[in-house]
Amino acid sequence: MAAPAKSASRPITERIGRFLKEVRAELRKVVWPNRKELTTYTIVVIVTVAIVSVFISIVDIGFGQLLYLLRRLRG
Repeated sequence: MAAPAKSASRPITERIGRFLKEVRAELRKVVWPNRKELTTYTIVVIVTVAIVSVFISIVDIGFGQLLYLLRRLRG
């Protein structure tokens, strides 16, 4: 049988506390965008999603029409 990991011998509250301290330390390293950058990124995402949605819709309608025409030719 495998031996338990060293961290398993510590109390759960100590492990949770250490985890939260490490999370906090990592979040301090994050470079957060300013308001202008955030607005720009949000607009880029919305425009990209709109373009992809229109493209997928056009392809879907095209395939639907193609299948409709094929059905009419067969029967």
